[in-house]
Amino acid sequence: MNFSNIMKKAAPDLVAVLIFLAISIAYFFTPMSEGLVLGGHDSVAAEGLKQEQVQYKQHHGGEVSRWSNAIFSGMPTYQTAPSYSATDTLNKVGYTFGLGTIYWFPAISFLFVYLLGFYILLRAFNFKPYLAALGAILWAFSSYFLIIIAAGHLWKVMTLAFIPPTIGGLVLCYRGKYLWGGAVTALFTALQVVSNHIQMSYYFIFVMAFMAVAYLVDAIVRRKMGSWLKATGVLIVAGLLGVAANLPNLYHTYQYAQESMRGKAELTAQPAKGQTAQKATSGLDRDYITMWSYGIDETLTLLIPDYKGGGSSSILDRENVEDLPGYDDFYQCAGQTQQVFQQSGLQATPPGLNLYWGEQPFTVGPVYVGALVCFLFVLGLFYVKGPVKWALLAATVLSLLFAWGKYVGITDFFIDHLPMYAKFRTVSSALVIAEFTMPLLAILCLYEISKRKELFQLTNWKQAPMVKKVGLPVATVLTLGFCLLVWLAPGVVGDCISQSDATTFDYMRQAGFPADLVGRYMAAITSMHHAILSADALRSAFIIVLGILVIWAYAANKLQGWLMCLLLGIICLTDMWQIDKRYLNNDSFTEESVMEENFTKSPADARVLQDTTYYRVVNLGTGGSPFNETSNATSYYHHSIGGYHAAKLHRYQDLIDRQLNNELQQFVNAVNNAQGDMSQVKGDSISPVLNMLNTKYFMFGKQADQVVLNPYANGNGWFVSNINFVKNADAEMAGLTGLDTKHKAVADEKFRAVLDGSPLDSGSVQVTAHDLDCLKYTISSPKGGVVVFSEIYYPGWTATIDGKPAELGRVNYVLRALKVPAGKHQVVMTFHPASITATNSVAYAALAVIIALFAFALWRQSKGKERTSNGAEECSKLAK
Repeated sequence: MNFSNIMKKAAPDLVAVLIFLAISIAYFFTPMSEGLVLGGHDSVAAEGLKQEQVQYKQHHGGEVSRWSNAIFSGMPTYQTAPSYSATDTLNKVGYTFGLGTIYWFPAISFLFVYLLGFYILLRAFNFKPYLAALGAILWAFSSYFLIIIAAGHLWKVMTLAFIPPTIGGLVLCYRGKYLWGGAVTALFTALQVVSNHIQMSYYFIFVMAFMAVAYLVDAIVRRKMGSWLKATGVLIVAGLLGVAANLPNLYHTYQYAQESMRGKAELTAQPAKGQTAQKATSGLDRDYITMWSYGIDETLTLLIPDYKGGGSSSILDRENVEDLPGYDDFYQCAGQTQQVFQQSGLQATPPGLNLYWGEQPFTVGPVYVGALVCFLFVLGLFYVKGPVKWALLAATVLSLLFAWGKYVGITDFFIDHLPMYAKFRTVSSALVIAEFTMPLLAILCLYEISKRKELFQLTNWKQAPMVKKVGLPVATVLTLGFCLLVWLAPGVVGDCISQSDATTFDYMRQAGFPADLVGRYMAAITSMHHAILSADALRSAFIIVLGILVIWAYAANKLQGWLMCLLLGIICLTDMWQIDKRYLNNDSFTEESVMEENFTKSPADARVLQDTTYYRVVNLGTGGSPFNETSNATSYYHHSIGGYHAAKLHRYQDLIDRQLNNELQQFVNAVNNAQGDMSQVKGDSISPVLNMLNTKYFMFGKQADQVVLNPYANGNGWFVSNINFVKNADAEMAGLTGLDTKHKAVADEKFRAVLDGSPLDSGSVQVTAHDLDCLKYTISSPKGGVVVFSEIYYPGWTATIDGKPAELGRVNYVLRALKVPAGKHQVVMTFHPASITATNSVAYAALAVIIALFAFALWRQSKGKERTSNGAEECSKLAK
């Protein structure tokens, strides 16, 4: 095949790629041209943690540390800044897939790879380029995908972008293109896994399993089991190659998961008064897993984006809010209510200020797949033939069941019996499955219409096939009909008052607010919400009508196929563009200098940083809990005992719930009562756990005089005179309460062999060098004994005494301890897990095989040898 023929064949695909690039640039043109950067809260949090690692690399010739001291008193970087040489190579491949736009303007790259990934999937189905390009637009502009860009959930973004081409590899394999299918599956499995959002990959395992079963059913019917088995074997090997290419990250993530909040809880005893606790499960707490459950009726945001009001923002910020019916009454009632609340000393917020009235605690925005997509999806359930349709329907239903969480009883079954399900939170994000299956089935439906135009013609209705007689009216009534109903009579969906607002109104009645005020207030909110809902329902109806007219014109031979796709693309892109701009717009970006203001060094920071010794701080001036500091701004400069991460060490979370929260409250009260005179604060008795973490500074604000030195901090290490060995975690936590941590320790019985049998003595412990993954001490004592270090215990840390290996133990639930003999000794602790080198070697080997597969596939294609094998045609006749 000569070069001109190759270019001629590739020209439509190249045009599609250029269109995707142009669309991506157009969406982000303003922030790009003004040199702005994405300002999502997760981006800020990541920046806070990144600084420590950046400094480490600068001072260590580009080497990477596997440990962080910046957050939660110390934790591995496996989930905060994963970096391995093999996976760094894979990341560069991913950047190439995005045409390097990530180096230019990252947001453009995210949208572009969304588009290109789904396009590859549809081309794997052998769809014509213009139909595949339309499908890519339907998928990529689903609102949630843009919302997570705005929020800075960039690992999730990249994982989702690489999932469609992974499934494209599956389709190729079941079409008999084993070599290309295997190569594509292996590469994009590797790329989605390296993007490091296991939850998204986990959800789409179900999609792939359903599709494999669908092809199995087709193979059984067609008596082609040999082809199915061969394709499945290729996919398994390809998937294993993709996984192996990520072995360093996967292995250490798995290892860390056992120790993190995603692992099994060790505490079973009920918390004491003033303590909190998580329920013991093999994973996250049930309430934590299902906190963000999508309301059952809230699922209609797939069709009408503002079905629950949109995102959690102030209704007063809505454009032209004063034109909404009921606004004047609302404004007056809200003002009166706020005045009464303030006079009564209540911190409550007047009802109705939150624009969102759904069931989630809060949300950035709804999951909207497009009104026309919903219509075509329902129509596709009737028009599309073959078992793949049922696979997509099953996956959609599973997606809804996952997302509904606490609102459906089957969630308990999922948590208890479905492998790994309990490791993930925010179940509403499972709707990403529906955001994949619905546009895919919608495009399959358009493909069927392109083959059988009579399915959408309005003539010869009596002779029409049953699927047309039933499908077209059902799809029209369920989507267009419902939108028109909500437009004309929004009251059919209820009063549109959120549960939290309803609770506040109940309180107002009990508190003696005038019944007329409460009634008028509720009526005003309902009127406003109904107007918002009605307007969006009319908008969705209009989009569906436009789409139906274009498809009808094509079926009536008034439009060619490419023109139909172009017009539908314009309609759907305009529709979804407008919705997406509500949540990812120019305001989502900020100047880099403003972004840096999140980490401007305050006078309080400067004062603390004058101390160049090794210690930790707690920041109580963030306006919330120091253990949920979403900006991680404290970690930018300091070794913090707090911070923000969704998968902190489980034992540390236990420590927060059972000890630290209570001690912090007592300490703050004591400091306030003593008016800052620390000599009047009984620090050893009220904050022993804070002291054992070497919490030397308490920051109550950003000013220098708002920093309090804690003279009771235990220091970097100390000898203890007594160790109480107990039988389990419950006893260890109980023994820690009120413990004199400067002189005594409590340890699990399993560490008796490591720590027992040594004379318990006093002595000196001095840090001579401290780095993220290496600590050096000079320790002296007349008789020797057990030294407790203010460092978090984690498997992988090793110790030597005068160069000879020594075994670390764990005491006080989270700290390291070491038995040190009499005399003066040099103790070194390091964190350089040998598993990193071993897993990197495997990853490089797998990557080499993947590259070889692609090279071989290209060679065979150049020789004209890569063809669909006999008897292994498309199993469902979906794409010829």
